[in-house]
Amino acid sequence: MNTSKNNIAWGIRIVISFLFLLSAVAKLYPSPYFAISTFEVKQLYPMGFSEGFAPYFSRVLIGIELALGFLILQKNFLRSIIVPATILLLFVFTAHLTIETIQNGGNSGNCGCFGSLLPMTPIEAILKNVAAMGLLVWLLMIVPKNNEKGHNFWMLTTVTLASILALFMLAPIQPLESQFTVSEPEESVNDTVVASPIDTVATQVIVKDTVKKTTEVKPEIKAELNEPTKHKSGYAQYFSHIDKGRKTLCFFVPGCDHCRDAAKELTELRKKTKDFPEISIIFMNEEADLIPNFFKYAGAEYPYKIIEVIPFWKVLGSGKDTPGVKYLWNGNEYKYYWGITDNKFDVIDFEKLINKPYSELKK
Repeated sequence: MNTSKNNIAWGIRIVISFLFLLSAVAKLYPSPYFAISTFEVKQLYPMGFSEGFAPYFSRVLIGIELALGFLILQKNFLRSIIVPATILLLFVFTAHLTIETIQNGGNSGNCGCFGSLLPMTPIEAILKNVAAMGLLVWLLMIVPKNNEKGHNFWMLTTVTLASILALFMLAPIQPLESQFTVSEPEESVNDTVVASPIDTVATQVIVKDTVKKTTEVKPEIKAELNEPTKHKSGYAQYFSHIDKGRKTLCFFVPGCDHCRDAAKELTELRKKTKDFPEISIIFMNEEADLIPNFFKYAGAEYPYKIIEVIPFWKVLGSGKDTPGVKYLWNGNEYKYYWGITDNKFDVIDFEKLINKPYSELKK
């Protein structure tokens, strides 16, 4: 192979190596277990992977990406195994993204190729993969067909197994039964709640007594007229009184700047609003040591629970993202803000919402 082709070949190998190493490392950002668990919930679960199989598949897949990033730079079985395997992996990714684009559209959302480090839409990822496959085909055309007898196959297996093992060591799989742990008592904060006037107002009901021919006034609580029928929200396992009265339920990550801003806005609104719906928080167990700083920034402390990463994403809801803020009344959900785009928390809208009487709310 002449010097020009050799330089081109090395240029392609370096570019492909960079893409694969970046893809593997990005899926571990900002922390391995959090990133991989998020990848499983947002990418693998929607594809039909089970909760038991997804943790193994995710680590093996990222380990293979990491291994190919290294192996593309060495000469052993480069043309017969490494380059074809790399093309095959990119083809599988591209086929999946194409199907997703056809079904759901590919102009929004994060495909997960580079985790949360470099968000990329499915269409952008398809274009990237097609370009990479084109480069790899070019590489096959200019790399000479050497006799690969005597090449070191153990180099391939050692690097691949070491990369996969590294992923299992960086992000150990947690038993499913240990993922729903709760670490903070509900009474962690004494939050004063003022009873709403509509909860205590009585009405007069005229009851006709056909025997005495007189009328009498019978007091009756107007709950049925002024508040919704009680409903089980599903969050009573975290906060026992969540289905009683008006509540603000939040889903936050301690280190999330958007979550901190939402908490601060809620605190400021609460200070100027009478009968504000009691705030409770479900925290993801990611950087839980930042919770004191979270409350310091928010300007107040609230009752909270901490749950593990995967259960948190499940409780938050499929396709949802943080920060999450729900307005509940007697367990009935009247508004759910989530993420930082179209459905993001809007403090002005929330203020209008909580000041509406039940008669103006539509479930």
